[in-house]
Order: sequence, then structure tokens, then C-alpha cells
Amino acid sequence: MSSNAAPRAIEAVQQTSFFEMVFPEQANHYGTLYGGNALALLGKSAFVTASRYARCSVVMASSERIAFESPVQVGQLLEIVGKVVRVGGSSMTVEVLGIAESLVSGARTLALRGQFEMVAVGNDGRPVPINVKR
Repeated sequence: MSSNAAPRAIEAVQQTSFFEMVFPEQANHYGTLYGGNALALLGKSAFVTASRYARCSVVMASSERIAFESPVQVGQLLEIVGKVVRVGGSSMTVEVLGIAESLVSGARTLALRGQFEMVAVGNDGRPVPINVKR
């Protein structure tokens, strides 16, 4: 069976999510996720979300409103959700949430949040327009 249909246009992906299990090597001396590791996870999510949305290279221009709402314990699962909340000419704002989950009880708690300004760049590292089908 052959198809003569034109390929579908790739639409922008506005939200991404992934999961991270918190292990002892990621923790501080209190047995909770070390702040530096939490920031790295938030930044990774912002990068992946912006890249999938713009379908080009992106860099982080700034981070703001980073909040550690509640500690993430060793042994908890952390769901990281990134969402594009604003799009400009070459920049976009990505909001990232981290939700901690107990694997035994299923209880979920907002643990982390942050906003990141991401900029689409060309091969020369200079800003380029974000051209996506919305």
C-alpha cells in the first residue's frame, strides 16, 4: 500500500517532561536533593523544552524566580515539566516545575519551580528568529 499524502508539518512542542530518581550521590548532608543538582535539572528541562519548541539551537540567557518549595528526599521520583509560556522574535520564556513523588504512597508535592529565558541562535551563536508553525 503506497501513500501519496504529503508529509505532515512538524508542529511546535510546547511542553516536555522527564523523570529523575533521586539517589544518594545527588543529595546533600540532609539526605535531600542538593540545590546545585536541582538547578541543573531545571536548566536541562528549559533547554530541552526550548529546543523542541524552536527546532534549532538555543542558549540560556537568564534564569529567574527559582524557588525551592519543598525538599526532595533521596528515594523520591522527581518529575520535571517544562512549558513554553512566552515567545518573542528570537527568545522565549520556559517555566519549569519539579514535582516530587513518593513511590510507595504516590503522594506528590510541588518541590521546585523556575523561569528561564532561552534564545534561539544560529551557527555563529547570534540570535535568530524563532520560526515555528503554531
